[in-house]
Amino acid sequence: MSRLNNNRAAVEAGEAKVNVAILGAGGIAHTMADTLTKMAADPRYASWIHPYAVAARDLDRAQAFADQWGLDKAYGSYEDLVADPDVDLVYIATPHSMHAEHAILCMKAGKNVLVEKSFTANTAQAREMLAVAKETGLLCTEAIWTRYMPSRGLINEIIDSGEIGEVQSASANLCYPVVGKARMTDPACAGGALLDVGVYPLNFLDMAIGADHGRTVDHFETSMVAWPETGVDAQNNTTLYYSDGTMGVSTSSMLVTSDRGGYVWGSKGYLVVTNINNPEAIAVYDNDHKLVRNVEVPPQLTGYEYEVADAAAALLDGKTECEAMPHADTIRIMELMDAIRERWNLRFPFEE
Repeated sequence: MSRLNNNRAAVEAGEAKVNVAILGAGGIAHTMADTLTKMAADPRYASWIHPYAVAARDLDRAQAFADQWGLDKAYGSYEDLVADPDVDLVYIATPHSMHAEHAILCMKAGKNVLVEKSFTANTAQAREMLAVAKETGLLCTEAIWTRYMPSRGLINEIIDSGEIGEVQSASANLCYPVVGKARMTDPACAGGALLDVGVYPLNFLDMAIGADHGRTVDHFETSMVAWPETGVDAQNNTTLYYSDGTMGVSTSSMLVTSDRGGYVWGSKGYLVVTNINNPEAIAVYDNDHKLVRNVEVPPQLTGYEYEVADAAAALLDGKTECEAMPHADTIRIMELMDAIRERWNLRFPFEE
């Protein structure tokens, strides 16, 4: 058990803060370090969130990272990081093919984990991680930031109000030209568009028309274009058919740039979300395609602060999951992505 699990009183009394460490020192790790630094300077978080440490497989790299962001500690191995008794929450920032190994290392050392999406490479790994969370009583939650953002509630409020009528269709896309990143085309790193960018439109649909509204996927149709030689998906399209006849279309690619739009269509109008990966605006239109209103999305530090705050609050309350992304939701999305890859006959080397 971590030193602060189920110990909210110590933090509220000003006797301690939640020390957050970062495992990995790549691009997404820098985004989290930026977030933590800004949280430490923000009155909403400064009294209870502390940017504490980083670990890389090279001490010099870790120290340079720590110096850049003003972290207390730098470690040249992941094992050294989890041996530090003052680490409370570890953000897993390594490629998703390594998430299970690194999260389990942390939890078995008594550390809570916030695991960058995709949670794991497949459902089997996810279940193994969650079994360790149950065994240790530690927090293990997926860091897919859009699940924690205020925009989720704003979108659902519009849909639930009936303002756009009966919703029966939606689409979402997220595409970036990112084939220059080696991990994206490497099967050994669980590469491909689906797990890296496709997870966002699938989660958008799950929130906008799926599980958040009591719908379950009845069946799906999917297609993909393979990346030459390695065979991972370069771009893909999946149509989800829900039990009540509602339909959702998810598109992702690592070859091109898309508008990143989320669209929810109803019998009285529709809504448009600008950038499903980090919602910037929500617009409501009527049946005549006239703009009814714009819904403002609250200003944010980076957008990652919501997942950090939720995870820190959950561990202080002794929980093993976050309400915004409970384990059941993570497993449902992982199972869907497994089923999609099975339809493509796409397996990673470590799954053979």
